[in-house]
This record gives sequence, C-alpha cells and structure tokens, in this order.
Amino acid sequence: MKAHTLLTLLALLPVGAARAQLASSRVLTLEAARRIATAAAVEARTDRTSAIAIVDAGGALIYFERLDGTFPAASAVSFDKAHTAATFQHPTRDFEEAVRNGRIALTGVKEMTPLQGGVPLVVDGQTLGAVGVSGATSAARDEAIARAGAAAITQVAAAPASRITVTTLAASTVKAGFAKGSVLLDRGEYQIHASRRDEPGKAEVHQLDTDVFYVLEGSATLITGGKVPDLQSVAPYELRGSRIEGGDVRTIGPGDVVVVPSGTPHWFREVKGPVLYFAVKVAGDGVSP
Repeated sequence: MKAHTLLTLLALLPVGAARAQLASSRVLTLEAARRIATAAAVEARTDRTSAIAIVDAGGALIYFERLDGTFPAASAVSFDKAHTAATFQHPTRDFEEAVRNGRIALTGVKEMTPLQGGVPLVVDGQTLGAVGVSGATSAARDEAIARAGAAAITQVAAAPASRITVTTLAASTVKAGFAKGSVLLDRGEYQIHASRRDEPGKAEVHQLDTDVFYVLEGSATLITGGKVPDLQSVAPYELRGSRIEGGDVRTIGPGDVVVVPSGTPHWFREVKGPVLYFAVKVAGDGVSP
C-alpha cells in the first residue's frame, strides 16, 4: 500500500519538479582527450618515450598514444594508472606514498594501481576523467608528464564552442594585413597569416603547428632542419633561437609552397624583399625538435 501511494504521488509531481531531480554534468570528448594527450606528449619530448592514456570518469579508455621506442608494457600500465586516478578521483601518487609509508593493505585492492603517473582531470570540482603515463625516463617524469596533460584541461574547458562557417576576407583586409604582417583568421585548429618579412628572422620551432607557406612576392633563403644551439621557450609550445647549424638550404620565391612539419627548426636567413607570403598554421601533435 505504501509503495502504491508513493508511486501515485510521484506521478502527480509537475514535470518541472521531476526534471529538477536530474543533475547535468560535463563529459570528456574525444577532441579534448586528444588535446590533453598532445600537451602530455610535448612535455615528454625530452624523455622521447612514454605511453599516454586518457580515460573518462568511469575509467573507460577514450584516447591512447604511445611514443616511438616506448616498451610495450607501458601501454597497459598507463591505462591502469589513468583508470585508478579517475575511479578513485585521486592522483595515484598519493596511493604510492601511502604504501611507502606502511599502508601495505592498499596493494591488495585489485582495482588500484598505486604508482605515480595517474592524474584526475577536474573542472569546477567535477572529475571528468584522468590521464595516465608510463614509460618515461623515471617515475617522477611519468608524474610530470601526466600533470602537464592534466593542466591542459583548463584551456580545453575554457575554449568556446564554435560553429564552422564560410568566411570571406575582403581584398582590402588582405592588403592591409600584408602591409604590416598580421593574422587574417584564427579558428583554433588553424590560422591564416598575411606574413611579411623585410629582414631575416630568428630560428623557430613550433611544437604543435605545421606551417604551410605560399610565397607571393620577394625571395628568401630558408634553412630547415639542423640544430638550434641556443633554443629557448618564448611561449607555450613555441621555441626560438638565433640561428640554425646545419640543415637544408633552399631559395624560395613567388609561387613556391613550403610545408614545415611541427617540431622542425626553420629560419629565414636572408631576405630579398619585402617577402610576402600566406602562412597557414595547422595545429597537430607535438613532436621533439
């Protein structure tokens, strides 16, 4: 009788009251997982080996990446770390320290991997998933790489949702852009620059972006590859130096198209110009310079 009465009362509730019982929550998308893995891979550039796993809040795998040369077992371990961090909503480093401090009983919890390198992905107090890393040069580096990936969740969450639209850039806008060199369009995944060079520049390495150059006017000597002896970070994923040692030398001019993959040093060593060229920057996976 009581059960029947309760069901009757629930049926009589207004629709709005029933909806109020359902809480909305964010979920980790595939694109967000890829961007988190990319941030982790960029941090792993000095190690050159790492397996990176991204899971959702329930511990299910969304995205996985294993850098060349990483030992196979790191794949399973990275997932186990991510699964632990997500489902326990706690960094795996804390569990490792607890075991080290004498709480050996934790090693008997089959759902837990008490090894550092698993970090929850948290936005506004809600755990959306986790990143797990294994196979770097040390346990401390596993942790650092995982934390670099987790830090990217803030940027991913803050990025506004965008709708793809057709864009027309008027000739006057393009002309004004080339007059001083400027960004004509920024879609996040790619940018279009009206680039202008009146003199040689610095050696550059873009850790995430691939550059596509189409030369309109002028000519230049472009050096690609080689080594930048004084490479320094000037912005996230952007490195600069004074010159390139070695590398391939080529002269580019009107009509030439050059594609510079991410992670490749390049340097406009000599300029006969001004040199005007479209530069399309396409975001991709980070690689080691």
